[in-house]
This record gives sequence, C-alpha cells and structure tokens, in this order.
Amino acid sequence: MRDQEYLVTINVPPLLEDAVVDCLLAIEAADGFSSLTVNAHVSDHTRMSLAEQVAGTQRQIRFQIYIPEEQLNSLIYALKRDFSGSGIHYWVMPVLDSGYI
Repeated sequence: MRDQEYLVTINVPPLLEDAVVDCLLAIEAADGFSSLTVNAHVSDHTRMSLAEQVAGTQRQIRFQIYIPEEQLNSLIYALKRDFSGSGIHYWVMPVLDSGYI
C-alpha cells in the first residue's frame, strides 16, 4: 500500500497567481499541479469589487496539487506564512485512488 496522498485545492485572487505558482513550485515533493480560472460565488461580499458584487461572482485562480501526507503541513504553513490576510481559501481532501489510464 502506498503512503497517503492528499488533494489540496487553493482559490486565490488573480493578482496572487504568480506568487502562488512560485510557492507551489518550491514544494519538492509535489509532482506538479494544475491551475484554472474559476468564478467564485460567495455570500461574503466584503472582498468583492462593486462590479463583482453586481455580477454576483468573483474571478479567482484555482490550484490543485497532489501531495504526500508528510509534505502537507509544510505546504499549508508556507501558504499561511506567505499569504496571511490575502483572502486565499483552501481545502484538503484525501486521495482514495489515482493513476494513469
């Protein structure tokens, strides 16, 4: 049986995209990551511009990265250290299975 892996999903404001890319590239255990543009629909409008409030959505960049359990805490620590108060939203889910077909 292999070691436990996790899928970390991170939503960031577009202005932080390059900085988060640099942060994720520095994680040696990560075997790459994905990013895509998403429209976040949130009930807390305090971090939204007036245009975003009218549209009811906020453009964000979503990163997804598979990471082994032993590197998870260091990733979360780096995000909190480097981006405290920036409005980044993250969540962690265990990976039950993965592979290539």
